[in-house]
Amino acid sequence: MIFAMVSGLFLASCGNDDGGTTPPPPAAATCSDGVQNGDETGVDCGGSCANSCEAAEDTALTGSMTEDRELDPSKEYTITGVFSVESGATLTIPAGTKIVSETGTDRYIVVQKGAMIDVQGTAAAPVIMTSANETPGDWGGLVIAGNAETTEGVDATAEVGGILYGGSANDDNSGSISYLVINYAGAQINSESQYNGLTLYSVGSGTAIDNVAILNGTDDGVEFFGGTVSATNLYLENNEDDAVDWTEGWSGSITDTYVLHTNAGFSTAIEADGVNANPTITNFTAVSTKGGTALQFKKESGATITGLSLTGYQTSVDMPNDGPLANIQIDGADADPAMTYLADPSVDISAFAWVSTETSVETMDLVGTVDADMELDSDIIYRLTGSLSVETGATLTIPAGTVIIADAAEGESTSTYIVVKKGAMIDVQGTAEAPVIMTSSDQNPGDWGGLLLLGNGVTSEGVDATAEVGGFQYGGTDNTDNSGSISYLVINYAGAQINSESQYNGLTLYAVGSGTTIENVAILNGTDDGVEFFGGAVNASNFYLENNEDDAVDWTEGWNGTLTNTYVLHSVAGFSTAVEADGVDGADQANNPTLENFTAISSVDGTALQFKKTTGATITNLYLEGYATLVDMPNDGPLANILIDGAAATTEGPYTSGTQVDVATFAWATGE
Repeated sequence: MIFAMVSGLFLASCGNDDGGTTPPPPAAATCSDGVQNGDETGVDCGGSCANSCEAAEDTALTGSMTEDRELDPSKEYTITGVFSVESGATLTIPAGTKIVSETGTDRYIVVQKGAMIDVQGTAAAPVIMTSANETPGDWGGLVIAGNAETTEGVDATAEVGGILYGGSANDDNSGSISYLVINYAGAQINSESQYNGLTLYSVGSGTAIDNVAILNGTDDGVEFFGGTVSATNLYLENNEDDAVDWTEGWSGSITDTYVLHTNAGFSTAIEADGVNANPTITNFTAVSTKGGTALQFKKESGATITGLSLTGYQTSVDMPNDGPLANIQIDGADADPAMTYLADPSVDISAFAWVSTETSVETMDLVGTVDADMELDSDIIYRLTGSLSVETGATLTIPAGTVIIADAAEGESTSTYIVVKKGAMIDVQGTAEAPVIMTSSDQNPGDWGGLLLLGNGVTSEGVDATAEVGGFQYGGTDNTDNSGSISYLVINYAGAQINSESQYNGLTLYAVGSGTTIENVAILNGTDDGVEFFGGAVNASNFYLENNEDDAVDWTEGWNGTLTNTYVLHSVAGFSTAVEADGVDGADQANNPTLENFTAISSVDGTALQFKKTTGATITNLYLEGYATLVDMPNDGPLANILIDGAAATTEGPYTSGTQVDVATFAWATGE
């Protein structure tokens, strides 16, 4: 390497009349490379450059500002170091001003205690703060320190920059901000210390903040460290940690906030930590195309939230330190991690058209027939407005993280479902990190008809039997039939009721064959069964069934597959059973279905296992807890048809000696 460099220099020189060498000519001025060269008298200024060094110095933001200063919107300013507005001074930034930061953890604007900022943007001409490289984490954003209260006391030291903040004046005024865009901030000092887009240290309620957009940061969009400041009209897009974060007893409010996550790997839409000073969140809409967690409350933190709308998140409310849910009031009730809080947007995205972002979330209606192979897009949120029928010969592929919302207001509940017909296939490609979600817009049990698969397996109803719902045909002679595969799927609020004799379930399997793969499925809050097997020989594993109002697991018409690793939870009274079996199987143990590792727990009594007519099953590792009736035989069928851990079933049980299925296995579905 050294030899090559020297050789290159030698070849670049030439002889002179005295036999020596002539030095190369000086480098020409570039005026744009960040280096003083040529005849430049400063870095990229003076000499033959069009801009004078005096002008460059005038647009460089660095050092301490001790007197009032107003920027010029006709100029573009560059943050070349820490730019500190000192106590007693006011920085005024007119509409249309653009500030571009160099890269580094020492590139940010800080408004110190006793100083003020006046950002005068408009919808037509917002103030823009961005970076030259346009890479997340390029710079430290805007930091404001105030004299309001914080749990850290008076003159606390910030985790970044050694900035002092905190006092006793909760009505402290640090100025005003209106129509401001902050892009590519969140510089990382280390794993414990990071800048945000907008950081508010003990900022008081006298400060006005409205219409702020923070995009593409590596840490939080906005973080409140104590204080009482309120903010309105916030747009937060693809900030890699939390969109909104607060700690140290912030007690202000945010109103009309829109959060958008289209990049994977973010932390939350809201993270709260510390004591609960009960801030107020009004009209908060958050949309994710990548799953993830919406709201996280650490320690004893809380909030009063009204107008919450969450779409596309895997976990709605997370309490990592088991803080009291009562601290978080959502639309007048304690927060409930089992709820999705899916609702129509409470904030109109068009209110942020002034941001001019190119990122958007597309929605698409699903309805009608699928006649050829079709793959959905996990970046699109789908609205099921009627029945979607996958026809013979076609395959419907649903990638990980896809969200399908049955629009209960748009379609009739009994005609809103997805059906995969005989000879068709489905491929649900969810993962633990990004399951496929099928839910409803109104979040009421029975809002829609769920997912139905029709196969060519054997059923006691014969070939081309007619289903009790939809008039679909199912059944044949091939118990190895393949209807596709399902992995990591959540079905919520299904079970639409046609009449007292005909109902949809969460997942309905008509004569589905053993060639079909079904694993890791969660079915919650349905008005009929969680999963029902009508004949066939399909096997399934890793099922979580919570508060389905009829039966968690139901089979009939001679199903003889295996269900492995099932957890049933009943915490709402009035359900029917954990298992209901009906029909013709039972006498021939070889053709009985098999349940392996089956745990069912009730906090509201009820019946665990019910076997009608002469049905039976072979069950190993059964654990039942909390049921008033363990085994029910309403038609006096023989108990010998039901083998439990190698012995004929007894109605007394107690069936508590088995090993419970680990409910933590299903944290991907419940967030708990």
